[in-house]
Amino acid sequence: MPTRPNNKNIDALHFDNSFVRELPSDPESENYRRQVYQACYSHVNPKPVKAPRLVAYSQDMADTLDLSATECQSDRFCQVFVGNQLLDDMQPFAMNYGGHQFGHWAGQLGDGRAINLGEIINSQNQRWSLQLKGAGPTPYSRSADGLAVLRSSIREFLCSEAMHHLRVPTTRALSVILTGEQVMRDMFYDGNPQWEPGAVVCRVAPSFTRFGNFQLFASRDDLENLQKLVDFTLRNDFPHIGEPSKANYVHMFTEVCRRTAEMIAHWQRVGFVHGVMNTDNMSILGLTIDYGPYGWLENYDPDWTPNTTDAQGRRYRFGNQPAIAYWNLVQLANALYPLIQKAQPLQDALTIYTNTFEQAWQRMMADKLGLMSFNPATDETLVADLTKLLQAAETDMTLFYRDLATLGQEDQSEDFFQHLETCSYQALSPENQALAGVWFDSYQARLNHDNRPHHERQQSMNAANPRYVLRNYLAQQAIDLAEQNDFSEVQELLEVLRHPYTDQTGKQRFAEKRPDWAKQRAGCSMLSCSS
Repeated sequence: MPTRPNNKNIDALHFDNSFVRELPSDPESENYRRQVYQACYSHVNPKPVKAPRLVAYSQDMADTLDLSATECQSDRFCQVFVGNQLLDDMQPFAMNYGGHQFGHWAGQLGDGRAINLGEIINSQNQRWSLQLKGAGPTPYSRSADGLAVLRSSIREFLCSEAMHHLRVPTTRALSVILTGEQVMRDMFYDGNPQWEPGAVVCRVAPSFTRFGNFQLFASRDDLENLQKLVDFTLRNDFPHIGEPSKANYVHMFTEVCRRTAEMIAHWQRVGFVHGVMNTDNMSILGLTIDYGPYGWLENYDPDWTPNTTDAQGRRYRFGNQPAIAYWNLVQLANALYPLIQKAQPLQDALTIYTNTFEQAWQRMMADKLGLMSFNPATDETLVADLTKLLQAAETDMTLFYRDLATLGQEDQSEDFFQHLETCSYQALSPENQALAGVWFDSYQARLNHDNRPHHERQQSMNAANPRYVLRNYLAQQAIDLAEQNDFSEVQELLEVLRHPYTDQTGKQRFAEKRPDWAKQRAGCSMLSCSS
């Protein structure tokens, strides 16, 4: 296929809306809340807003879409990517899907506040779906208004781009735009709603299809449309597998398992907690999707979740993410089973998830610790003892691993104690000091066994352990300023997070421990699905 020219002009974007063209649509054209049957989507237009104003855009994503900086700073860009103006070839729609929420089947869910504008083909012949989040109600909005507020929009925008540069599979974000209108939100669902500035994020991904798209048809025993969706997904999102057949359905599911395992391993590597791993928030492409009440581990705690809705059961806590991904894949396997009619191939694919994650986890830990390879006979105990120490000492995960690379084989236990205390949120107790001494001796012996040159080990560790992540309090500081019409911190964070593995001059404040004031503050510790 010949390469398309690099347009740079928003009106020259080339749309090829295969999802709308090839899949069944909702015949009802009116936009009201309802159950939608035998359809993959409903046509719906974004809600016009009063006074759109650009908060920020990602030049990286704009370059991928062939849009120039001048174009992204234009009023035309604002009008289009807030939903006020539609380009000629856009065909807006909201997806229909279901899902398990916190382990319970929730029935039809769908895009309640997301409206897809269509799919473009860029100059590299890549397909990208454009989606506005917060652009108004859809038939799937249930009792909600379909809108979004500035704080959640900034969080999604920044985290999407930060995760990409951390090399974590993710959906992307093009822009966040103020609507000029106020939106009522009860941030913690505690009876204290407040007016907040409204905003719209333009999300970008090769596909926004989720596990729940397949689950809904299977739950309704609508096997005809289930097969249409599976065939479409196979041809469009996994074209290398081949034409639809039972064998290729299994092949596709196997690849979904493998991609999901690799994504989760990356989450664990950088300390990311999704917060709401419902099956409707799981991408068929193994991408991180739907940035809501997410958070980043600061003091290492495998039982931590940022989601207030999950505060009691902690189903989606950091340490449980690999198991939840497996559970979600089982639900997808159940949805696909009617087309395959054999359980064993699906079970074999699930085993591949387990094996892939285990291999990725071992490779990840070897890289984080600077080991040449992972030796289960010695390194499983080494890692287990370290995670116990990090939790007991309330150690900042990001700082600990990043600066562990500065210690060499000639360093003494006292050097490690100083490093650990510098990275911890409490003084090092005698008990923890004893644990630290034993662990560091084991680590030094392991490094001596590898006999790897220090500079080579440090380089490897720095490639696996970021200096900068989107700490919750940093995002909240940017939000606080943005709500006062100062977008400078959003811009600076976006730029710093483009190079998370590189020490950047003058950016030390973005790589520091969480301050005491942020430990309990809303937006810095616990968040809700409203966040």
